[in-house]
Amino acid sequence: EVQLVESGGGLVQAGGSRRLSCVASGVTFDNYCIGWFRQAPGKEREGVSCYCDGNDRTYYPDSVKGRFTASVDKEKNTVWLQMNSLTPEDTAVFYCAMDRYPNFYCSGRKSQTEYDYWGQGTQVTVSS
Repeated sequence: EVQLVESGGGLVQAGGSRRLSCVASGVTFDNYCIGWFRQAPGKEREGVSCYCDGNDRTYYPDSVKGRFTASVDKEKNTVWLQMNSLTPEDTAVFYCAMDRYPNFYCSGRKSQTEYDYWGQGTQVTVSS
């Protein structure tokens, strides 16, 4: 069974930082893409990072660029999302997802439906 488990969410004050982790089991980190997503109440799920080992480059949308950093520890089957300078607008449930044997890299026409596995999500709440 393939499983992704996020952790590290919680309450943080505006301007603070938080680091999320995503531990994968039942799958190896080869020929894959990993994405971090977030969904705020009443809003669509939004991608906040995308990394594929095929091109070894991480992409971020403008909303988080310069504040969020995604990284991979292949030996531990773990993905991290470091979040800095948080604002209340960052409040959301955060998910990690894996696309195994991807057809598209992050710079191409990549849909959320292409991700094969999803974690359960972890809540991040940023207070003023």
